[in-house]
Amino acid sequence: MDIRAIEQAYRRYARFYDVCFGAVFQPGRRAIVDRMDCGPGERILEVGVGTGLSLPLYPDNVSVVGIDISRHMLDQARVRQARCGLENVAGLMVMDAENMEFKDDSFDKVVAMYVASVVPHPERLVDEMRRVCKPGGQIFMVNHFHSRNPILGGVERLLAPLSKQLGFRPNFSFDRFLGETGLDAMNIRRVNLFDFSTMVEARNNKQCPAAIPAPAFAPS
Repeated sequence: MDIRAIEQAYRRYARFYDVCFGAVFQPGRRAIVDRMDCGPGERILEVGVGTGLSLPLYPDNVSVVGIDISRHMLDQARVRQARCGLENVAGLMVMDAENMEFKDDSFDKVVAMYVASVVPHPERLVDEMRRVCKPGGQIFMVNHFHSRNPILGGVERLLAPLSKQLGFRPNFSFDRFLGETGLDAMNIRRVNLFDFSTMVEARNNKQCPAAIPAPAFAPS
């Protein structure tokens, strides 16, 4: 997986993404936004916002910023924003999820829906989500991971060499993802039809500078 391959894949998907991946994955989007329990005035970042299928699900009293690597997907998101009159959407920006342009501690909550298996380096994605999320904030993810069903899992392994063409990793391991990213998962549950996807709620476990203890002695 690389950025160029991802851009090319989602340029192809942009016009029919909602038809193929809209309704089938919408229960997971709805479940994760409900779980976020967004409070009035909170600033939310959605990483990999795509065509903006989740944007109408957020409450009106929060500020939502969406980023995506695909300009073509964001064009569809802007159409949805205008059509639905989503005044709480503060921005939709072309941006690399592994190298975000936001300052540290910019958002109360950060969410990535169906993105972890798309980016080249999932651990960098999570590191960036931690960085831009306030200490003590929350990180949310929903994604399909490699199936434990022997038949479905076998199909995913066969498709794995086509990851660049597909634009995602069909055999993406959940255990490896948690191990490599060090996510402090508070809640994990299955969502979507046939429990096809997994939702993860995690604490932003980076240390707040104010909480770092002072040294026991002054350095010489």
